[in-house]
Amino acid sequence: MKVGIVGATGEVGRAMIKVLEEMDIPVDELRLFASKRSAGKTLEFKGKEYVVEELKEGHMKEKYDYILFSAGAEVSKKFATIAAKSGNIVIDNSSAFRLEKDIPLVVPEINGYLLRGYKGIVANPNCSTIQMVLSLYKVHRVYGIKEIVVSTYQAVSGAGHKGVVELQSQMDGEDVISVFPKRILGNVIPLIGPIKENLYTQEEMKMVNETRKILNDPSIMVYPTAVRVPVFYGHSESIFVKLVKPFKNLEELKIVLSSSEDVVVTDDIVTPLDIEGSDLTYICRVRAFDNTSFSFWNVADNIRVGAATNAVRILKKHMELNGVGS
Repeated sequence: MKVGIVGATGEVGRAMIKVLEEMDIPVDELRLFASKRSAGKTLEFKGKEYVVEELKEGHMKEKYDYILFSAGAEVSKKFATIAAKSGNIVIDNSSAFRLEKDIPLVVPEINGYLLRGYKGIVANPNCSTIQMVLSLYKVHRVYGIKEIVVSTYQAVSGAGHKGVVELQSQMDGEDVISVFPKRILGNVIPLIGPIKENLYTQEEMKMVNETRKILNDPSIMVYPTAVRVPVFYGHSESIFVKLVKPFKNLEELKIVLSSSEDVVVTDDIVTPLDIEGSDLTYICRVRAFDNTSFSFWNVADNIRVGAATNAVRILKKHMELNGVGS
């Protein structure tokens, strides 16, 4: 099976290579692409070194079984479109296609059925959205969700490797502020992305619109506040949910939460340091004042669960549903 990765040298691109290997995806031919600046670098997959190529239009006109993109919206709009028009299945990690009507926005555990018989571009949701909907999709099916109030505590790696470098530089004593609007070391910044006309940020509106699309319910009201914190890896979320139907007791609710695939509900306190490198989403501190609403703490590795792992899970689910590589 021939697989291409665009943006291979970035945080998510490197994680995609690692997850492909860990999940033992049967890749016979791997092509790695990045910008001219990163071309010539080598990356390892299953014990073999691969040279990163400069991304060019001609590369996207070749035939692949799958091409994974993690190179930003503008690159995806140009090159993913070329790849799809050339008959390739594209799994795109950017925001470019997520809200397009005819393009599926997929978290395989929730709506993987959309991949059956599908060819073209598949959109990978925003990192914060993925871990939230993974935690809530079974709750929505059983009780129905009216409202979600969510505050995120997002790691600097969510801004890419440059975000990691900036935090590390500040830890090393350098007064560098370029990626984030204010100093991130020892600080909390209640702003991620540009502010829209309604005063919510682009990052916050992703959580509103993508949640509705993935759960296939435009009636769900989502009230997000996206915050950047000085953590390298792992997004955390404080989530309050208002339900349509009541639950009997907290134990019943926990059973429903636990029934979500790739989700762990625990009575332990879970932090980003605890889950770095994990492909699971963790829920703790489940609590409620009544039986129509509840609150909980949600943690997941944003580079894996929120990006690379979900992309490879999309690939794997598409293979299973469509007999690719069999």
